[in-house]
Amino acid sequence: MSTRPIIFRTVADMRAQVALWRAAGDRIALVPTMGGLHAGHQSLVSRGVQMADRVITTIFVNPTQFGAGEDLDSYPRQEAVDVAMIAESGGAGVFIPSAREMYPEGFATKVEVAGLTDMLCGARRPGHFDGVTQVVSKLLNQAGADMALFGEKDWQQLAVIRRMVQDLDIPTRIVGVPIVRDDYGLALSSRNSYLSDLQLEVARKMNVILKRAAYDIGTGGPAQAQCATAAQAILDAGFESIDYVECRDAQDLSLIEEVGDRPARLFAAAHLGSARLIDNLAVN
Repeated sequence: MSTRPIIFRTVADMRAQVALWRAAGDRIALVPTMGGLHAGHQSLVSRGVQMADRVITTIFVNPTQFGAGEDLDSYPRQEAVDVAMIAESGGAGVFIPSAREMYPEGFATKVEVAGLTDMLCGARRPGHFDGVTQVVSKLLNQAGADMALFGEKDWQQLAVIRRMVQDLDIPTRIVGVPIVRDDYGLALSSRNSYLSDLQLEVARKMNVILKRAAYDIGTGGPAQAQCATAAQAILDAGFESIDYVECRDAQDLSLIEEVGDRPARLFAAAHLGSARLIDNLAVN
């Protein structure tokens, strides 16, 4: 039987409990989320349990990373279900702050990472990563954890956070955790809940198309030509629009035409109904 995690509503309460855990010699892991949890999030908590003595999961739908017309109001909110899933995965604490707790009146500070935020999702969602770095920097500071775990589905986000932590000398190790997929290869996402059964069938075709393109690029095919072919195939499969299909360096996210020995990844974002789905996978 899983033990119900401690729920914190304020930074002060979370810090007080962290201090007690640290006094007992415990190592702390942090799993930042926006809620709407699924098996992918559970894999982050489970990995944290393997690496640390106590895992704190945060649930906060951060308004500063949503742009005009995006799904802030409709983003899945299911606190009781989320807490039960965290308990099942072995989480020790859940931080569920209000917007006022995170951004009190007069809040005026931004955290911006240049360069890595100019392409891919950053180009399509202006200001999105400024909101991500703003809230993640706060969460890392608030929890003071030894490590923080993030899913590799949001590869660009992971790269941005690693850069921020390095540049600001934040003493928290950033750990990437592999993508969790359903039985058909679709990357799990909170936004998959927006899809109808028919749309779900279409969504599951994207990873198949990307795998084929990654193989062709990895065996010497011209990267951007293969990306264009994959983008058209995604549209032909039933997606309504494409934000990007691009092959980029896995570390600095620069565009790649010929892979060679460089670690590379294929990135894609496409729209289906009210969902914007992203995916990425290694090329070589």
